[in-house]
Amino acid sequence: MTADDQLKVRRYTADDQPAVLALAPRLAVGVAPWRDPEAVVAAVSGWINGYPDAEPSAAAAVFVAERSGRILGFAGVAERTHFSGELDGYLGELVVAPDAERQGVGRALVTAAEGWAGARGLRRLTLDTGAANQGARAFYRSLGYLEEDVRLSKEVLP
Repeated sequence: MTADDQLKVRRYTADDQPAVLALAPRLAVGVAPWRDPEAVVAAVSGWINGYPDAEPSAAAAVFVAERSGRILGFAGVAERTHFSGELDGYLGELVVAPDAERQGVGRALVTAAEGWAGARGLRRLTLDTGAANQGARAFYRSLGYLEEDVRLSKEVLP
């Protein structure tokens, strides 16, 4: 394996936008069946289009994982206040290309997000994932994440 074949995690730049946008549909995996997957992808695309080339001191960061010049995944992390008033790191997006799953890409991106939060003095890194996304839930459990909240939903209009 050459140095170019090794997985690298680095900060996102505007040049990464097309590759990151191409991965956006992956965030529709595990979304509740009553949610419109196209609306999910549109929302995610809007977030990505708003990603800046963040300064290291900014209250948010985006990381990309690449190997041999190809973007294999990305993660967005920001500060977020829990309802208790505690300031947490929040992993808003974590996406890995389907053909790069189970190769350490997600783990490397989570490690980068945890490092970012820890460097900012944040005690916890939190995230949300779809209840039906069993693969993601198992992945996060394997990294030591505990389920904290449950969101319930009920249709109220006929």
